[in-house]
Amino acid sequence: MRVLVTEDDEDLRLAVEASLRGSGFAVDVAKDLPDADEALSVNAYDCVVLDRMLPAGDSLDYVGERRRDGWEVPVLFLTARDTIADRIAGLALADDYLVKPFAVAELIA
Repeated sequence: MRVLVTEDDEDLRLAVEASLRGSGFAVDVAKDLPDADEALSVNAYDCVVLDRMLPAGDSLDYVGERRRDGWEVPVLFLTARDTIADRIAGLALADDYLVKPFAVAELIA
């Protein structure tokens, strides 16, 4: 399974990448939405892991725009935004919503 991980915190991005690779996933990484957009334009992914709050904006808006264009790739939001309203908004567009801090086993699942 090929996964794109988009996270602006370098330490967390590296940890998530290592954890997923260690579990047998093929992983590409992006530090922001423009990098993610570029990767998505040239590669097919089985899943995209997105931090909600990135320097270029809220990835919830990004996913919403892509969904309106017919994009169906499964998305997991990985975020510190933990209110019920945030979770409901995220789950309306994504397949899962994981709040930081999280257990690696939960991410892998």
